[in-house]
Amino acid sequence: MNPSRGLFIKICGLRSASDVHAAINAGADAIGFVFAPSVRQVTALQAASLTVGLRDRIKVIAVTRSPNQDQIDEIAEVLQPDYLQSDWQDFTHLRLPKEIPALPVFRDGDEQPPYLPSPYLYEGVHSGTGLVANWAVAASWARTSDLILAGGLHPENVAQAILAVSPMGVDVSSGVESSPGVKDSRLIEAFIFRAREAARTLSGELT
Repeated sequence: MNPSRGLFIKICGLRSASDVHAAINAGADAIGFVFAPSVRQVTALQAASLTVGLRDRIKVIAVTRSPNQDQIDEIAEVLQPDYLQSDWQDFTHLRLPKEIPALPVFRDGDEQPPYLPSPYLYEGVHSGTGLVANWAVAASWARTSDLILAGGLHPENVAQAILAVSPMGVDVSSGVESSPGVKDSRLIEAFIFRAREAARTLSGELT
């Protein structure tokens, strides 16, 4: 997971070809397809059809929560994602193909483990609800490993979040929607523009 522009940006919960192209054209590093129950839920076949011919331009992340092994096997076979995202506890019993790395999710209230994976995603208690994660806790975790910040991000607060947390990346879903499950290309563009501006500012402060 090596973003070419310094900050890893994932646009999650995509459901249409226009969503996918909006994310790619705006400069996202990755797109996420949701397989957990949600207004953004898609099937493995739908996600695979939306990424035909695009895999050299964008990373594809399968997003699950409490899946069973059959679901994981289907996603792996049909979509062949670059990463599989799920709560960290799920990976204690799931088997992933060796070519598909895990992207574990830690949430507000989780105890920080002695050794954090790299990368991992830090999220609020509930995904896709627009609730902001605890940035102070995220900032302390980000000092020890590559953290991707999620939870309640949108174009108006993403710069503040990046400056507060210094994450390796950011992840947005509901914050770039005009209504639940409906992505807005203008909000995607604004989110990515402001995120990259903030990352450049932070990089300048650190040099």
